[in-house]
Amino acid sequence: MCRTISVRPNGGRLIRNDLDLCLYLLEKAHVSLVPGGAFGDANCIRLSYAASEAELREALSRIKTTLASLK
Repeated sequence: MCRTISVRPNGGRLIRNDLDLCLYLLEKAHVSLVPGGAFGDANCIRLSYAASEAELREALSRIKTTLASLK
């Protein structure tokens, strides 16, 4: 079960839900994701894997780095 939390990274925009998280990652990590709510599950985010393995690794690395900065 997922737990919902609200985060305000570095005094910036409040991240309250899947849409806020996707917008944050687009802005900070330059990775485009789809909020899970668009598919009926707001506890998830979705990414397309219609890219090369190298591009996917780079995107996941950016996501990891950006999320780690929220701690």
